[in-house]
Amino acid sequence: MRILHLSDTHIERTDAPNRHGVNATDSLRLMLAELRHQRDVDAIVVTGDLANDGAVEAYTTVRELLTEFALPLNAPVFCTTGNHDEREAFGKVLGSGHLAADGGERAETVLESAAGERAAVSVVGGWRFVTLDSLVPGKVHGWLGDEQLAWLRGVLATPAEKGTVLALHHPPIALDVETQRVFGLRNPSALAEVIRGTDVRVVLTGHFHLQLFGLLEAIPVWVTPGVVNRIDLTTPPGTERAVRGASASLVELGEGAGSSGPMFHTFHARDPRAHETVYEMDEQQTRTLVERHG
Repeated sequence: MRILHLSDTHIERTDAPNRHGVNATDSLRLMLAELRHQRDVDAIVVTGDLANDGAVEAYTTVRELLTEFALPLNAPVFCTTGNHDEREAFGKVLGSGHLAADGGERAETVLESAAGERAAVSVVGGWRFVTLDSLVPGKVHGWLGDEQLAWLRGVLATPAEKGTVLALHHPPIALDVETQRVFGLRNPSALAEVIRGTDVRVVLTGHFHLQLFGLLEAIPVWVTPGVVNRIDLTTPPGTERAVRGASASLVELGEGAGSSGPMFHTFHARDPRAHETVYEMDEQQTRTLVERHG
């Protein structure tokens, strides 16, 4: 199983530079153009923050660009919500978030919840893909509610033929970085309890705009860097810097008990302006951000 994993496209309503001077649509176009030579891609996963402010126009752009890319590969596309997304607009354009290569709906099971959470299940070549909705409206951090966790427990009660790929926006792991600790998934232990002893082979996430690997209940967790920009951790402690440079990942899952993997590889688009500062926050600005949203 070969998965192209993207996240944090942050597409705007219009095809124009954002307030930091970055054209998010161009970043996605560039990343997809750089990935055009990839072959034997079985699925494409996009883990949230598709739109920067939840606009229908942004989701329409994402769907058009991803369909144009996925169709020649005959690869389905699985999208999750992120903290910048808006569930109603997401659903209006992307439905469950599980799209066939031609952009049509393909989810086999969809969560029906009172909160309208976008969670769904699809099977590709014996592999089960489950997307979760960790969005907390108006907040930066993530949370998985009891109803969604109970639904996930029911889904995982029956093993898939080859295993399960779990995707959500907010990572259940974090470095010793305050923004990650505060803005990640707030109830990782609840997720760990549900997936313990199941056939989940890997958890794919985004949100942090950098690459990060860790384990949850001995299950690999991969955080792919963002498409719109990436976070540079070479700054002094307590500060934050975002730089230009679209990135994505290739995730390979082997079959059978003796298989290697999962394996992860990160792609970096050849942007002539890569590594230029997009924004930078000093210690006071970062502390204010954490206090406001933490």
